[in-house]
Amino acid sequence: MAGVDGDLPRAPGERPPVETVPDAIRILLAEDVALLRGALTGLLGLEPDMEVVAEVETGDAIVREALRHRPDVAVLDVDLPGVDGVTAAAELHERLPECRVLILTGLGRPGDLRRALDAHADGFVLKDVPPAELAAAIRRVAAGEQVVDPQLALVALRQPESPLTPREAQVLRLAAEGADVDDIALALNLTVGTVRNYLASCISKLNARNRIDAVRIAGELGWV
Repeated sequence: MAGVDGDLPRAPGERPPVETVPDAIRILLAEDVALLRGALTGLLGLEPDMEVVAEVETGDAIVREALRHRPDVAVLDVDLPGVDGVTAAAELHERLPECRVLILTGLGRPGDLRRALDAHADGFVLKDVPPAELAAAIRRVAAGEQVVDPQLALVALRQPESPLTPREAQVLRLAAEGADVDDIALALNLTVGTVRNYLASCISKLNARNRIDAVRIAGELGWV
């Protein structure tokens, strides 16, 4: 005998079927720290209008999984192994422009905000925001709004722009990851001499003592 709602009766102790929300915000989450990634997935899963459809731990998996799962919003950690979140955001904008991007950062470097906005990211918030505020930011980004941490935006407005060209920043970023001159030349299809020239230019523009100092200065300012 059917139940009063027209469904078949359930066996004793059987749970009712989980109701899905057809128009839930589909989310791709990129975070390399497994514990934090799991916590974020769990928190977002509690929101009735959100669904985490993909989780990745490296930046080079973001675009591939986004093309596979077609999320509405990609929530990306700014610092990821392989490809950083900002670089992935720029590629997502080209390959899957309908996917909105919210960048998460734990350091709050103003330079990261500038880079994220240049990469067409739609939001930029700190990782330590309360869960309700993060969910609200995702909803706003999904609705087409731009969400930026107000304090970080104010600091970014007061900070000078990076003097590095995109190629110089790319070379210095690889150096920051531990790549030597030969590795950088191979990765970027450049000659060793050209890489050395880029590194020398970075050192000069940043008034650094050496390559390590240039990496430190650019990293602290969020320019790489």
